[in-house]
Amino acid sequence: MAREFQRGHKAKISDLTPGTDLYVGVQISGPGLTFDISCFGLDANEQLSDDRYFIFFNQPKSPEESIQLLGAQAGDTESFRVTLDRIPANIHKLSFTATIDGAGQMSQVGPGYIRIVAGGEEVVRYAFTGSEFTTERAVMLGDFYLKDVWRFAAVGQGFDGGLDALLKNFGGEVAEEAPAAPQQAAAPSFAPPPQATAPAPSFGAPAAPQAPQVPQPAPSFGAPAAQAPAPTPQQQMHAAPTIAAPMAPMGGTVPPPAPAPAPYGQPGQPPQQPQFGQVPGQPVPAAPYGQQAPAPYGQQPPGMPQGVPQGVPQAGAGLQAALQPYKETATGQRWTPQNQQLMRVDLTMGGTPVLARQGSMVMYQGKVDFSYKGAGFAGRIVGNATGQEMQLMRCTGRGQVFLAEDGSHLHAIELQGDGICVSAESVLAFDESLQHEVRRIEGHGIPGGALFTMQFQGTGTVIVKTHGVPVVLPVTPTTFADCNAIVAWSSASQVIISSQVRLRRNAYPGHSGETVNLQFRGAPGNFIVVQPYEV
Repeated sequence: MAREFQRGHKAKISDLTPGTDLYVGVQISGPGLTFDISCFGLDANEQLSDDRYFIFFNQPKSPEESIQLLGAQAGDTESFRVTLDRIPANIHKLSFTATIDGAGQMSQVGPGYIRIVAGGEEVVRYAFTGSEFTTERAVMLGDFYLKDVWRFAAVGQGFDGGLDALLKNFGGEVAEEAPAAPQQAAAPSFAPPPQATAPAPSFGAPAAPQAPQVPQPAPSFGAPAAQAPAPTPQQQMHAAPTIAAPMAPMGGTVPPPAPAPAPYGQPGQPPQQPQFGQVPGQPVPAAPYGQQAPAPYGQQPPGMPQGVPQGVPQAGAGLQAALQPYKETATGQRWTPQNQQLMRVDLTMGGTPVLARQGSMVMYQGKVDFSYKGAGFAGRIVGNATGQEMQLMRCTGRGQVFLAEDGSHLHAIELQGDGICVSAESVLAFDESLQHEVRRIEGHGIPGGALFTMQFQGTGTVIVKTHGVPVVLPVTPTTFADCNAIVAWSSASQVIISSQVRLRRNAYPGHSGETVNLQFRGAPGNFIVVQPYEV
């Protein structure tokens, strides 16, 4: 049975299907509207660094054919074939989008969906309607993204402007007018003969039933088993002479973007993303082709003459140019770090309220309501007794909320049915869909015989704050951490309080100051997170 996703829902592809040869179908329509449905193959910086991975009507497949445009079939306005194990290593995300070709707004579209079919069976579907949008002319429907393994996210994020604006957002440029190339047919191996009775290929989408149904399952690739729609509307849709595509230099392919400058006080290498959540702060986006990336605040840009005031762009002064490096970052995800200390949550994605620490909102956009979130009488008693009380507010509505507290480094930890233990003092915000409770750590090395922490479980995101950049260590039989510096650990780890206090040592003045530690044990894959600061 297909899983029904809501906006913001995510899952590992391996949890949906063991296959890697997938059919992606998109259905979108509106009165008097025509649509361009495309797939963007993006690099680690979510930029279209290679225009050969912009798959649209004029470029129906990638060089190695890991992404192919198949055309309209079985009720789908457009369909794709995606072979995950053939996608090159430099492609980290596939973003499926729909844009209006001509006049119109996304609020005019009727019910639509994006779905994934594997092995002849629909495994996931994300449905949307025009009521979720306003004046946007483009929408990012869903993403395949690589985060240790390939995953799928239902995005449903509207985007102002049409295909040109969307292309520029992904780092491409709009080419000059040129005659449209004829649309290529789907790969012959996917197209069974008309009215063939042979079974569909193992990769193929499900065969259409004998009696027409709404919606119809996707047939095998290339040609639906049911009567295929006439190709005339598809050709008319793309008859406009203007083509939107990334512009390559005259000499050949687009060179890779220049590496971002190193943060202040660190060697000149881009920071590596730790396994724990996301980077403390987002990587500096690559500069457009032919331009120089801005230097971090407090450093002189390379090549700028000495004596030029910092903050003045090399290409000329101006307020817009000076503020360009600090613009809002929008990635189409529910949680987006704006820098090391500022996190943005889009409440329009996922439909789940957010619980955040009281007073942590620094600004917001849209219609957002903030209300007090009480813990109840029993919750207050437990919180006061264990030191794990959280003063929370509930954020609901349609808009974006920016969260920060005391300049702490923020990390978004996405849970997919697993769990993590975090001290309540280190939690800034989390999705209300997550279950949280106080967990006791057994031990006899300190007065009271126990420590306490908060345990989060379920599907959602928790924002953890740290003092400085943390370090992630695997759990081994000899892993110990100071209880004042530990931030979080995997909930499957066994935690034991270890004390080095001895009666004979106490008979002498002074001690090391490291008398109580936490010892961690667990199977491979468990971890701890430690910050360079003691609370």
